[in-house]
Amino acid sequence: MSDAIDALADRDGWQDEGFAARVHYQGSGDRYSIEYYAPSDCVLYWRVKDDGETAVPVGRGTVPEPLRARIREDLTAAGIDPEVEGRTL
Repeated sequence: MSDAIDALADRDGWQDEGFAARVHYQGSGDRYSIEYYAPSDCVLYWRVKDDGETAVPVGRGTVPEPLRARIREDLTAAGIDPEVEGRTL
């Protein structure tokens, strides 16, 4: 496991998933699962459907900016370059 994953897992709501860290957010009726992958140093956003089980990947442009800002803050606090949040895959 990487130091980056350990550091994110210490942040509020983040969970260690081995080679990735995951956090869930809900706001304005939408639910998201956000994942940081250490091997590729990238962030993926997933919108969680109403059933709570199904998630689909979404583009950053569809994610509310306050949520994206929060993710960048968490990355910075964990010692990860916040610019990776905006990387195109």
